[in-house]
Amino acid sequence: MAGAERQKKPEPETASYRAIFLSDIHLGTKGCKAEYLLDFLRYNETETLYLVGDIVDGWRLKKNWYWPQAHNDVVQKLLRKARKGTSLVYVPGNHDEALRNYTGVHFGGVVVASDYIHETADGKRLLVLHGDAFDGVVKYAKWLALLGDWAYNVMLQVNTWFNLARRTFGFGYWSLSAYLKNKVKNAVQFIDDFETAVAEEARRRKVDGVVCGHIHKAEMRDIGGILYINDGDWVESCTALVEHHDGRLEIIHWAEERDFSMLRLTDEAKDQPRRAAKTAKKELAA
Repeated sequence: MAGAERQKKPEPETASYRAIFLSDIHLGTKGCKAEYLLDFLRYNETETLYLVGDIVDGWRLKKNWYWPQAHNDVVQKLLRKARKGTSLVYVPGNHDEALRNYTGVHFGGVVVASDYIHETADGKRLLVLHGDAFDGVVKYAKWLALLGDWAYNVMLQVNTWFNLARRTFGFGYWSLSAYLKNKVKNAVQFIDDFETAVAEEARRRKVDGVVCGHIHKAEMRDIGGILYINDGDWVESCTALVEHHDGRLEIIHWAEERDFSMLRLTDEAKDQPRRAAKTAKKELAA
């Protein structure tokens, strides 16, 4: 009954923003929530779209090629927005670090930058960067970061099965991996140190705030007079930072707002070819 009620939930109206910030999509991994992101991009338009690193997971693709149609659809959707006039700024992260060799290059309506200064409608200057430069593990012990990446992907797979079970029983999305991360004392300390270091870089650059990704924890708060914003990710929280046309900034939790309805429709669409094939086989057998 609960599932039926959720299916009747009305479609959202298309929203328009001055800017949208997305990071840590990790296309090329099984943990990527590409269907959620496609749904978000379908109902949210913007003048400028910032891709704040780790959009494609080069680390994972080097080890094991994984590229389903939904991941290709995300790339096509982003490029289509660029063709239709959206300004796309790509700030590479550590998982797509190969693109840092193309800093300053414009291709297909996309500009690649190591970092970027975004000015809001109400005059705030925000430094946009991925943030891995302030992660000591990534910077000084990449082998340890790669080991952690493997463990993290295992946890994300567990998280996927966990949420499939929740969905079966009529519950909404809940990130087990994010919950565990916030409960581990060392992880909490790492996040706090990271946020402080990134805020200090913004202060050094004489800007009003910073927008980053990397640690997969959506957050917006003041740190010593600097506005610290992390736009989250699309493997755990499925969040985005948006700037309204008056300069107001907001973190959107898309998975919570949509409550799996888009995935249910996606699953049904995926099943249609299988059902058609089965029907055809039965007809041939008859």
